[in-house]
Amino acid sequence: MSIIDHRSVPETPWRPNYRMWNIAGPDQGVSSTLAYSQVSPGAGAPLHYHEADELIVVLQGALEARLGDETQRVGPNHTIVVPPRVPHAFTSVGDSDAHVLAFFPVPDPFAHTTYLEGQPPTPHRDTP
Repeated sequence: MSIIDHRSVPETPWRPNYRMWNIAGPDQGVSSTLAYSQVSPGAGAPLHYHEADELIVVLQGALEARLGDETQRVGPNHTIVVPPRVPHAFTSVGDSDAHVLAFFPVPDPFAHTTYLEGQPPTPHRDTP
């Protein structure tokens, strides 16, 4: 069993005004991925889809989330359930950062992600 002190997890370079920490994954001996993010207002993820499920838990702040053809404001104590291959995007909205957890039941979800708009996050780009 691993106990992870979130304060000791190094930040992963992600997107401008979008801070991310990989809390658990293959390095901890599990076949899933859990990440914690702080997303400043106006920042977010462009339209994309994954080959695996994604669960996005809003802990604090708010997101404007697009899931398929539907767009909705999502606040604390809500989870966005994204089935495989469903296009989705989100932007942090409001006056404060959105704090979110993202869970994937696979070890490297971004190895199997397709971007329909914008660019992949910094560590997943082919060129710097």
